[in-house]
Amino acid sequence: MIVVIPAYQPDEKLLQTVAELRQKTAYPIVVVDDGSAPDRQPIFDRLEPDVTVLHHEVNRGKGAAMKTAFAYIQEHFPADEGIVTVDADGQHLVPDIVRVSEDWAAHPDALVLGSRRFTGKVPFKSRAGNAITRQVFRASTGVKVFDTQTGLRAFAVSRVPMMLAMHGDRYEYEINVLLYATRHRVPIREVTIETVYIEDNASSHFHPVRDAWRIYKMILMFVASSLIAALVDYVLVLLLEPLFSHIPAIAAPLLAATAVARVASSLCNYFINGKLVFEECSKRSILRYYLLVVAIYAVNYLLLLALNMILPLWLAKIIVEIVLYPVSFYMQRRFVFAKGETNA
Repeated sequence: MIVVIPAYQPDEKLLQTVAELRQKTAYPIVVVDDGSAPDRQPIFDRLEPDVTVLHHEVNRGKGAAMKTAFAYIQEHFPADEGIVTVDADGQHLVPDIVRVSEDWAAHPDALVLGSRRFTGKVPFKSRAGNAITRQVFRASTGVKVFDTQTGLRAFAVSRVPMMLAMHGDRYEYEINVLLYATRHRVPIREVTIETVYIEDNASSHFHPVRDAWRIYKMILMFVASSLIAALVDYVLVLLLEPLFSHIPAIAAPLLAATAVARVASSLCNYFINGKLVFEECSKRSILRYYLLVVAIYAVNYLLLLALNMILPLWLAKIIVEIVLYPVSFYMQRRFVFAKGETNA
């Protein structure tokens, strides 16, 4: 098992964690100095030569630091070995690091998470942030993960190509790994660990606005693309239905209007999601997408037809879209843009 510790502006807690790891395990350790200030260099100097220390000239972010370590490990260690990532701030206890590593050894195909339960004295922003992310993650992927923000994770060296290809260089990297794992059907396991916050998490470099945006960006982009497509669909239905009503050759103007509107809005939605959100435009995904479009359209039309008997069209349309939105979201994540389990 190889331990990876990304470190930016570390203090004595990094030295304590490394010392205990060396005392209680035989794990090789790779520490990445992510552009720390010159006054922190003596800490890294004290780690060598027993620990491999890699350096960034400037701060590039936690995700970039881990990628640097993963690239080094890919070159120097066998593919069937395991990697466990650990934070540098002393919040991951060595017994928990060992338990997560051992669980991975028993399930080498999985991504194993050290999952905190946020009991005891936990900073409000940490408790609330993880609770919100947990619910958003579950709603958007259909996968229940209790601690989506844990930095204690274990996986095989053979998954390093996947980890290196992952988007994000800062805190968003870790949530992207989880999103990628659910999309590629990589098993996710959780091992309960101690919840440790030292000095109210004062050493954290997490920026509540900037880094939260990076974490939620992919999910919010999906919501935005859906809203744009829904707006296109909504406007076209309202414009085309009265227009088609004055064309004798069109026997069912509402059906024709919803059909044209759905084709236009679905093209808009597919290319935004495929290019910007899931980054997966292919013949297979577009076929799956339009199978879903046909199914959603049929349900949409039937619901709209029924509700329009008792409600005005503009209100019925809004209600139908609200009802069907989560269904479309889930099916695109799990069916349209999903990929099979892979190590790459």
